[in-house]
Amino acid sequence: MTARRLKILLLLLFLFIKNSPVSAQSIDFSKSQIFATTADKNALLRSIEVLQSEVEKRSGIKLLTAKKLPKNGNSIIISLEKDITRLPETYRTALSALPATTAEGLKILVIKKTNTVLVVGNDPRGMLYGVGRLLRKMTLKTGSITLPDDLALSTSPTYPVRGHQLGYRPKTNAYDAFTVARFDQYIRELALFGANTIEILPPRTDDDSTSRHMKVPAARMIVEQSRICKEYGLDVSIWYPNMGKDYVHPDSIQKELREREIVFASLPKLNAVFVPAGDPGELEPEVLFQWLEKEAVLLQKYHPKAKIWVSPQVFRPTQKWFDSFFSHANKEYPWFGGVVFGPWVKIPVKKIRELLKPSIPIRHYPDITHNYSSQYPVPHWDLAYAMTEGRESINPRPFDEKAIHNALDQYGIGSVSYSEGTNDDVNKFVWSDQDWNPETPVMETLRDYASLFFGPEYRESAAQGLVALERNWKGELITNEGVDVTLTQWQSIEKTASLKLQQNPRFQMALIRAYFDAYTRQRLVYETELEQKSRRILGSAPKTGSIDAIIKSREQLQKAWKEPILPDYQAKCQNLADSLFKSIGAQLTMKKHGAMSGRGNFIDLINMPLNDSPYLLDQLERIEKLSDEAEKLKEISHLLHRTDPGPGGFYDHFGDPESWYRVVPGMKWEEDPGSLQSPRIGFGVGLVGEEWVDEIQATGFKGQVTPRAWMVQAKTLYDEPLKIRYDNLDPTATYRIKISYTGRFRSRMKMTTDDGQTIHEFIQTGNQPTFEFNVPKSVTTDGQVTFIWNCGEGERGSQVTEIWLMKQ
Repeated sequence: MTARRLKILLLLLFLFIKNSPVSAQSIDFSKSQIFATTADKNALLRSIEVLQSEVEKRSGIKLLTAKKLPKNGNSIIISLEKDITRLPETYRTALSALPATTAEGLKILVIKKTNTVLVVGNDPRGMLYGVGRLLRKMTLKTGSITLPDDLALSTSPTYPVRGHQLGYRPKTNAYDAFTVARFDQYIRELALFGANTIEILPPRTDDDSTSRHMKVPAARMIVEQSRICKEYGLDVSIWYPNMGKDYVHPDSIQKELREREIVFASLPKLNAVFVPAGDPGELEPEVLFQWLEKEAVLLQKYHPKAKIWVSPQVFRPTQKWFDSFFSHANKEYPWFGGVVFGPWVKIPVKKIRELLKPSIPIRHYPDITHNYSSQYPVPHWDLAYAMTEGRESINPRPFDEKAIHNALDQYGIGSVSYSEGTNDDVNKFVWSDQDWNPETPVMETLRDYASLFFGPEYRESAAQGLVALERNWKGELITNEGVDVTLTQWQSIEKTASLKLQQNPRFQMALIRAYFDAYTRQRLVYETELEQKSRRILGSAPKTGSIDAIIKSREQLQKAWKEPILPDYQAKCQNLADSLFKSIGAQLTMKKHGAMSGRGNFIDLINMPLNDSPYLLDQLERIEKLSDEAEKLKEISHLLHRTDPGPGGFYDHFGDPESWYRVVPGMKWEEDPGSLQSPRIGFGVGLVGEEWVDEIQATGFKGQVTPRAWMVQAKTLYDEPLKIRYDNLDPTATYRIKISYTGRFRSRMKMTTDDGQTIHEFIQTGNQPTFEFNVPKSVTTDGQVTFIWNCGEGERGSQVTEIWLMKQ
């Protein structure tokens, strides 16, 4: 290379560097001391302890405290806004350049010249949140503590209520195994991301009184939870359902009050009582509010400033019930805190805001823990996932959570999330950041989460891995090749992970999901192929004979468990489940880990059949017993062509994405994530006499084996109409309609058309699966029709699974 060319290259390199964005340099704080401008323990709370402890865990460095401001810098200064007058003028001047903060707000500013970082809280909580934000922005490695030299921020929370429910009861999938120390640590970590409220549960709920996992009795644990919150300066709320049978008779009322007095008197701190109007406890509003007034007198005897919040949450609501509820809610009782918007509240929160006086606040109670049959289900979740992951599996949904939050947050003063365990861990931190500032990018939360809990070297890879886990649940599983890519991403982290990280419960939760998802997808591909082969064999029965076809078809279907695939993936999931049980008490199986059915035990479902084999095998057994060969062949043909609507007809399964286009949409998901005004997917066949079934499987009605299609359907909630549209019909034809009504609601439903014709009056569904009706010719003369279902008042909603529109 000539000298001239070298000079040109060096000049171009210089210009590139000069015009490129200058990245922040890191400042080493490994030898810093902590100086607080106040010694008031009521102001400091546990802020310094938290900073020292969390830094030492990650770096091995114990930061010492200084009684005087070190003259040589190298300081981490923690102060209240009102105490910054005790700081040097240069520090005060630099801080004044940052925007002012409000209640619970914080400022963080690095002073590069003196190797100092200032953490200033508007109030004591602000100091704690400042420490949390500082830890989130630190790079903590063994023997090293660094911060970017340009770190300067000032932020205050948008909403005053930011919390999570941590119920110590058997029905949760992990909390009942927590020790006092683990609750302390978990509450601390939530506070690091801005949480200011923890909601506890009383010893008596709609649950068993104890479990084999509990380290201390529930009555003692809630005292400890309250104490921990008091030490951190956080608020305490208690979810307290009405479990008594009578709230009118004086003797019953006194019994209920005695129970509550024991609880209220025992708690070191209590700011709020949240009483659901139903689920459990179903009271008429008149009785409910009279009872709450008595409860409030007792509550304020021990906690004078505490208020009672109520949700209009009731399984089978009527307009009369709501009219009475909101009449009482608007009376502004002195003890009344406000209205809670949570699961199974029929009225959209925007409408609730309109029904309430402006002075009555609304608190959100978002269900961040459940995947289906819930307030905010995974939209259009694949049936294979619903059958195996279940309702309460490990479920990081960061972008969904932000969308849900931001769709509805403006109607309330913040939220306390509904959680049943550690499965929704990521969602908690995302939700807290959104309550603090709804403009916070999801990736910022995830990167801070990954850096703080996995390690700074995994800040990007783990954050992207969590996003990939959410993407695993989008679209049809069988075609989602990204599921295998997600596993590869987590396996690459696993290969380089230290033993400490491999034993980290948060890493293990992500890793088990990656393996489980990939295993489920590969099984779905495999078992779908086996079913297709089985059906082809049955199709040849007229040539080979029915018995030979049945035997060979059965052999194909049985390969799913006789010749299973990927046993190493299954073993990996089992081992990780064992590790999670040992580390945080996560109960992912019933027998081995003591989980409750339907409460996080998704490892029990890892080999749930993913094709139609239960139904096919059951039918083949029935057909095999027939004596006449012609009858056998006829029944085999019916089995293979169960969904055939005949010439010129239409068949649709509304759990299938290919048929969903016929369902008339309501509001966009981004506007109505709880689908109170739009249709959603529902899961489950439904059993006679059973309100709830824990698992989605091929069993329904009176216990018979059912087709796989019956496990998933289109549905709307409460009295929201379900509309399904057909076009391109033959305007000269007459049609007959066959309908499968399955699902857990088993509502009384009426079916009409868009031109006002009645197909059937109210009928009770849930006792038989299919019905047939004539379609009046007049409704299809224009080649199109919209069928409309409405359910009776007080019903849970309308559900439609399959339609055969058969040309006569």
